[in-house]
Amino acid sequence: MIIYPAMDLIGGSVVRLAQGRFEDATTYPADPAEALARFAEAGAEWAHVVDLDGARAGAPVQHDLIASLAAEAPLRLQVAGGFRTRDQIARMFDAGVARVVIGSLAVKQPELVQAFIEEFGGERITLSLDVRLVDGTPFVATAGWTEDSGRSLWDIAALFPEARHLLLTDIGRDGMLAGPNFELLDEAGRRLPHLAIQASGGVSSLGDLRRLRTAGAIVGKALWEGRIDLSEAISACA
Repeated sequence: MIIYPAMDLIGGSVVRLAQGRFEDATTYPADPAEALARFAEAGAEWAHVVDLDGARAGAPVQHDLIASLAAEAPLRLQVAGGFRTRDQIARMFDAGVARVVIGSLAVKQPELVQAFIEEFGGERITLSLDVRLVDGTPFVATAGWTEDSGRSLWDIAALFPEARHLLLTDIGRDGMLAGPNFELLDEAGRRLPHLAIQASGGVSSLGDLRRLRTAGAIVGKALWEGRIDLSEAISACA
């Protein structure tokens, strides 16, 4: 399993949100470039970087910063936040980003995102679907979790047969250090075998990581709060 240490950025600063609430942000005294270097020193081969300003605005805000980080990063970057056009995505690849994450756009304009996958390849685009459980069914939320799509995870995933990567977040677990939704992740693994699933939301311990059966795991708040040592996590999941 690949461990993706996560770094969320607002105004160039490293932050973490609780359940996606911008008013509930914790800022960490870390330089983004130095943080990526530390991830690499700990043995990470990937990092997950999110432009939260871009995600909120629905358009690039910190992509200049992310492009500069990608140009110098000693590991591969998977980046998210406000991608809406082919040119925005291509610019990230030109800067050296390995994968671009597409979230709400996959729900609102699936034909466009399918075109991105066809052009750039399934290995370079990660679908990101944030779900809220309603009577046991995972319904996809969009626009920073403020809108409900009315469609299930299974319905949306079926629109992208050529996709290869899915970042799956249980909204109720994100940033809460309450443990992942193992039942949902296991079901997704069974129903979506063509997708390499990245578990996101709630990872709080090495025990959580050892229980996961996914291709990858996003580790954010637990890493920044010192609950998980990155090098230990990578060794445990090798």
